[in-house]
Amino acid sequence: MTVHMKREIDRLKQMLMSLCEVVEESLRQAVEAIKTRDEALAKTVIAGDIEIDQMEVDVEEECLKILALYQPVAIDLRFIITALKINNDLERIGDLAVNLAERGTFLAGQQREDVTLDFDAMTEKTKSMVHRSLEALVNMDSKLAYEVCAADDEVDQINHQMFLIVQDEIRAHPEQSESLIHLLSASRHLERVADHATNIAEDVIYMIEGHIVRHKAENFKT
Repeated sequence: MTVHMKREIDRLKQMLMSLCEVVEESLRQAVEAIKTRDEALAKTVIAGDIEIDQMEVDVEEECLKILALYQPVAIDLRFIITALKINNDLERIGDLAVNLAERGTFLAGQQREDVTLDFDAMTEKTKSMVHRSLEALVNMDSKLAYEVCAADDEVDQINHQMFLIVQDEIRAHPEQSESLIHLLSASRHLERVADHATNIAEDVIYMIEGHIVRHKAENFKT
């Protein structure tokens, strides 16, 4: 790897991490808006999607520039291809944060339901998965990437538990069914965030090890 290409790849890594930080914060604010019924905060998340979209474009342009100028091969080429795919997953996570915020804007105008859903645990786990998947990329750490993939089961389990709780609450309080369905939708959006983090981790494993692990759940058992 030439000195110039190394400098460009280091810059690309930093751009991806910056995008990840913005996406994580958007996700945190969106869930907070749902918990506190803060319509203004929800609208802030929705408005901030423009910044995420622009950052995604910038990362893509950086990847294409490196491909055009340096024609990387082997591990460097796999890194650029992986960065392009991860960039798309991060942008989709930003879109899911917007979807969560839209649930928040609706719920802000509704009476609060007497139901306890573990959004804190689910949010922390999904945010951790996103952050660690990027750490695995930057540090070329396939072990960490496998750990991220394995953690997806925990998020799926919480999502299933939330479904059961909301199902029971709808039966008990049909007059609150619309709000409860929005809460269930929020849970599903968080579960999709975890799926995208898993996609990122799988791409990191491909980049480092050179083989595809998608659809091979047995690889993620710890």
